[in-house]
Amino acid sequence: MEFVSQLGADALDGVAYVGALAMLGTRAAYYTFIGPLQGKRLRLQSAVSQAMEVGVRALPILSLISFFIGLILALQSAYELGKLGAMSLVAKAVALSMSRELGPLITAIVVIGRSGSAFAAEIGTMKVTEEIDALEVMAIDPVHFLVAPKFLAMIFMLPCLTIWANTMGIFGGALFGVAQADFTLSRYLQASIESLYLRDILSGLVKSVMFGVTITAVGCLEGLSTGGGAEQVGRSTTRAVVISILLVVAVDLIFTGLFFFLGSR
Repeated sequence: MEFVSQLGADALDGVAYVGALAMLGTRAAYYTFIGPLQGKRLRLQSAVSQAMEVGVRALPILSLISFFIGLILALQSAYELGKLGAMSLVAKAVALSMSRELGPLITAIVVIGRSGSAFAAEIGTMKVTEEIDALEVMAIDPVHFLVAPKFLAMIFMLPCLTIWANTMGIFGGALFGVAQADFTLSRYLQASIESLYLRDILSGLVKSVMFGVTITAVGCLEGLSTGGGAEQVGRSTTRAVVISILLVVAVDLIFTGLFFFLGSR
């Protein structure tokens, strides 16, 4: 009975946590899209700065990882397709895998490691040093001041990074296609483009937007929930990374299932 009781308590805590994330995400969306129409100025300069940190500075590591992932996909798919005499399908396999699934997911994981943890550490440090309390004393909503610029930067930059990751993954596959599968570069790229439909690209971009919302909400909520002491900042940062990866995979599963059932009709 103790195990069942603990299991029920953990389930209730999980539901409460998801509810807190939904409330924080809703408030951030309000201050991002509706607040400026009601005279509540959005900190665009801060949003641009966050976009530079989230997006532009992530390009080198994301490019390298995506290129290697595309090359690995080509090697693995060619190993099986070669047995069937279908090496010409390597380009299609890589393009579809990157656009539908791996491009958005790899991008989200890279951004979690770089920016999601940074959000939790930054806001957590402000909480420990009572800067959050100072904002509230000055009648400044921390969600409006801190979370909304990050929210805007993430939902704008995640799709852009996903497109870039897809492109680099396809070029990674092209390296194998040209070197071992008797493709020319132009023929490989043409085969990749012809294998993609608009829904394949849009499904990945929709996922990336939801990943951006999830990463921002988790990182900022963990920062705002930080207790006293420097040790708590480290714990909040660790929790932000772990929970973000878990929820991103869960969101990915939900939307993959949704797109599958919509596409099968």
